Amino acid sequence: MKIAYARVSTKQQNLEMQLEAFRAEGCEKIYQEKKSAFAERPELTRAMDDLRAGDVLYVWALDRLGRSLYEVVGNVKTIHDKGASLFAIVQKIDTSTIQGKMLIPLFSMLAELEIDLKRERAAAGIRNAREQGRQLGRKVGLSEAGKEKAKSAKKLYLSQMPAYSVNEICKMLGISKKTLYKYLDLEGVKLKGSVISG
Repeated sequence: MKIAYARVSTKQQNLEMQLEAFRAEGCEKIYQEKKSAFAERPELTRAMDDLRAGDVLYVWALDRLGRSLYEVVGNVKTIHDKGASLFAIVQKIDTSTIQGKMLIPLFSMLAELEIDLKRERAAAGIRNAREQGRQLGRKVGLSEAGKEKAKSAKKLYLSQMPAYSVNEICKMLGISKKTLYKYLDLEGVKLKGSVISG
């Protein structure tokens, strides 16, 4: 069976060109979605699950199969493990042929290279930031909203009329106990044993 997967990455793009190409190839089932490249792609998962030995999965281009070369290679391997093959229209790659099969190890090597290059760039970025004295990681301190919540936490925690339990304060402010204790610490409040257990 010829199964197709069509995807565009923005709402403004149109699937019609891909759909026409798949119909011209005689695809019997077409899975389609309009999703961001970084979103989940349930239709791709369904198309892959639908594949059986001898089937062909048609895509407009290889980049439809993943957000990175590594993910593309992983999906091509899954297709082949099922005994199916892949046909990418734009690149004219047909993995049912000898030439197409020869490209799979090449893609695999390029995917490894892509991962190594990303690691090197990340390490170089960290080195450069440290050399320039820039702070890495999250900024220290609270946002303005966090500061306001910390003040409210202090008032509620120290309130005597009525006296609120830790659980009640957390519920009112929509925070966890850990966050409450952090806020109280930042506000210089000493914890009261009787209220902590509440």
